[in-house]
Amino acid sequence: MATTNAKRRVRDNPRAATAILSVLGYVLVLGTFAGLLPIYPDLGRETVDLLSHAIAGVNTIALTALLLGWRWIRRGEVRKHRAAMLTAFALILVFLVLYLVKVGGGGEKSIAVTGPVYYAYLAMLAIHIVLSVVAVPVVLYAVVLGLTHTPTELRDTAHARVGRWAAGAWALSLALGIVTYLMLNHIYGVDEYMAALLPVLAVRR
Repeated sequence: MATTNAKRRVRDNPRAATAILSVLGYVLVLGTFAGLLPIYPDLGRETVDLLSHAIAGVNTIALTALLLGWRWIRRGEVRKHRAAMLTAFALILVFLVLYLVKVGGGGEKSIAVTGPVYYAYLAMLAIHIVLSVVAVPVVLYAVVLGLTHTPTELRDTAHARVGRWAAGAWALSLALGIVTYLMLNHIYGVDEYMAALLPVLAVRR
């Protein structure tokens, strides 16, 4: 009964539910970045690398699910669309946990390159971050509507319109996140340990 009543309240007030969930998410992320949540273990370099690879893998699968969901809804395959989008959303929650553990544990890296590539990296990273922040309430609103309404009822809501914006911003953010991961971890990346050694190595050379 309590679950039914809660679902009914969310159904009747999707914007309020979205606002509450968005604020909770923002507080959790900002609190982690500010070091206000001492709940994360200190991480070693190997663990940071492992988390980075895991995050990229989760995001790649999430992007694939998202694109499949977009394709299926265009074909009118509602059940497949719903399954794909919920899978993508679940994976984003997994990403959030892994990312917060990484950031909260002090797992930071820097890119070892200058010039146009460096600025291109910063531009992509900035767009990725902005889209990630902006997409939170949009994605949550689409998900809340999808979970509390039947396919027929959704036709009378903003789900389709909001969903298009949510999927577009979400997909671009994920794609840019994957590209910046490749640049940082496999092409130009340098972790903090190596960054500290670079001046020493330069002097020795």
